[in-house]
Amino acid sequence: MNFIGIIPARYESTRFPGKPLAIINNKPMIQWVYENVAQSLKHVWVATDDNRIFNAVQNFGGNAVKTLSTHQSGTDRCAEAAQILSKEIDFDVVINVQGDEPFIQAEQIELLKSCFNGNADIATLIKKIDTSEELFNPNRPKVVIGNQQNALYFSRSPIPFVRNEEEKNWHLKNNFWAHIGMYAYKADVLQKITKLNNGKLELTESLEQLRWLENGFQIKPAETNHQSIGIDTPEDLRNALQLLKDKTVL
Repeated sequence: MNFIGIIPARYESTRFPGKPLAIINNKPMIQWVYENVAQSLKHVWVATDDNRIFNAVQNFGGNAVKTLSTHQSGTDRCAEAAQILSKEIDFDVVINVQGDEPFIQAEQIELLKSCFNGNADIATLIKKIDTSEELFNPNRPKVVIGNQQNALYFSRSPIPFVRNEEEKNWHLKNNFWAHIGMYAYKADVLQKITKLNNGKLELTESLEQLRWLENGFQIKPAETNHQSIGIDTPEDLRNALQLLKDKTVL
C-alpha cells in the first residue's frame, strides 16, 4: 500500500492563535511535526488555509497545499487536501497527524501503517490506562476493543463499568484503553466519512469517530507505549519547553 501523511494546520485557534508557528528550539512547531512524520513517510504535506503557515512550510523546504477556511475539523481539511493531491500522487491510505503534535514518534506512524495489513477502514492509536485519575478524566476519551481487535465504542466516560468494585480500583481489575487522537484512513473511506451527517452519539459525546462507527466503518486500533503531547494552549507550550529543557522529549 502507498501512504501519504497530511498535517492539517490552521492559524485561527481560539485557545492559541498562531499555534503552528510557535517556536520550539528555534523551529516552528509545524516543522517539528513535518520532520518527524517524514521519517516514516515519503509523501508529507501540510494542509492549511493560512498564507503564513503555507509560507513557513515552504521556507523550511516542506510541501504545503492550500485548503478552504470553512472546514470544521482536521478530518475535513485532510479530505480536501487528499482530493487535490490525488491528481498528482498515487496513495491508498491517508495518515492524519495534527499540526500541534511536535513530539510524534516515527514508530507511531509505523503502527498506523501496520493496521492496513488486514481489512481496516480506519486506524487509530490507543494506550493502556494505568491510573484512576486518567480513567475518570473526561478529556481523555476511552475505547473498548472487541475480539476481532476493532473498536466497539469510544466514550469520555470510563468504560466498561466494573461492577462490585470501588472506582479507585477499576484500573486494576480490567484493561482500560485511552484513545490517542491520531488517524489513518483508506483514501476512499476518508471521502465517504466527511460526507456523513453528524450522528447522535457523536453530538452527545463530542467525539467525531462515533459518527464513523454509527455508520458501520471499522476502526482498527494499534497499541502505543508513547504518550502523545499535544499543544493546545500557551501553557501546554511552556510545559513542553520545560520538558525539552529537562531532555525528556525530542
